[in-house]
Amino acid sequence: MLKMVVLMKTETIEKEILKALLGTLKDVPFLTARGGKITTAPRKGIRPDAVIEADLGKNKKRKLFVEVRSIGQPRLIREAINQLLRFIIKQPDSYGIVGAPYISPAAAEICKEDGIGYLDLAGNCRLVFDTVYIVREGAKNPFAQRRDLRSLYSPRGTRILRVMLNNPRIDWKTQALADRAKVSVGQVANIKKLLKDKEWTIESNDGFRLKKPADLLAEWSENYSFRKNEVRDFYSMASIASVEQIISKACAERDIQFGLTGLSGSARLQPGIRYQRTMAFLSDIPGDFIETVGLKDVASGANVSLMIPYDIGVFAELHNYDFIPVVSPVQIYLDLKSFKGRGEEAAQIIFDKVLAPSW
Repeated sequence: MLKMVVLMKTETIEKEILKALLGTLKDVPFLTARGGKITTAPRKGIRPDAVIEADLGKNKKRKLFVEVRSIGQPRLIREAINQLLRFIIKQPDSYGIVGAPYISPAAAEICKEDGIGYLDLAGNCRLVFDTVYIVREGAKNPFAQRRDLRSLYSPRGTRILRVMLNNPRIDWKTQALADRAKVSVGQVANIKKLLKDKEWTIESNDGFRLKKPADLLAEWSENYSFRKNEVRDFYSMASIASVEQIISKACAERDIQFGLTGLSGSARLQPGIRYQRTMAFLSDIPGDFIETVGLKDVASGANVSLMIPYDIGVFAELHNYDFIPVVSPVQIYLDLKSFKGRGEEAAQIIFDKVLAPSW
């Protein structure tokens, strides 16, 4: 049942929200909810989606106006709040409530700031009016919009995100961003909409740019693993510094894209980071390449990890350090976050010392 909610029509979601809201209000001993009504008029800002008559006793009554959205992203919730505030102004003895299959923490905070209640089908709610105080928080999203996540963090979607995160202060026009990320204008438009729904962008006459890059990077890291790439582990008798130079030179001679990442890359950005294992992306690993650079396949004890990327976008924004290519700080951060312990520690250093100051 839970997984089917995201496939429901808006009318069905409205009914489920009303049912959940009435059930929640029944838990208040001094309150009687006199039912609700789903409006059938077209949405033109004239009526709320539902109205509940709440009797609090002692001749105290409240009208609860309810606006429902099929997605609980900040932009859509803010739109619902603005609608509710129009109703409340006209009727002072009223209270506004936003409903959705899932209200994100960011959207919940917006509701709190505007004095609007909320309730979702995951079990989260905040209904605070008169002597009523019902707060339930922390339920995770069982209706995750997997399609949206798949679009946002798809190979071509992440090409766009890398460019924006690595150039956070640039106002992008759609065509310019498409050209830089090597994707279509339609793909940029789709990613732009998804980011706008989360209120992670800001727009001006000059274009659009990220408003909350840290939030975007945090969510991306939760949906990323370096294991998405084809990973091969090797052992080299040469020193770490030597093997990196050997592999880099061999790639340049064969026109193979190459870039250090993980602890290898982070050590270039923050020299104090120490490591004993090379990690790098290669666009291809030809059959004779491994023998040429003096590597041996191993099941354990590897000191070199080479990865063929899930998408060539990982090579975007490459920089050379002592003539050795290194992937972007954003890509290094993502790869490091996949490693528990030292990797996560190094990722935090890169965030604090490199990424955050640029934002």
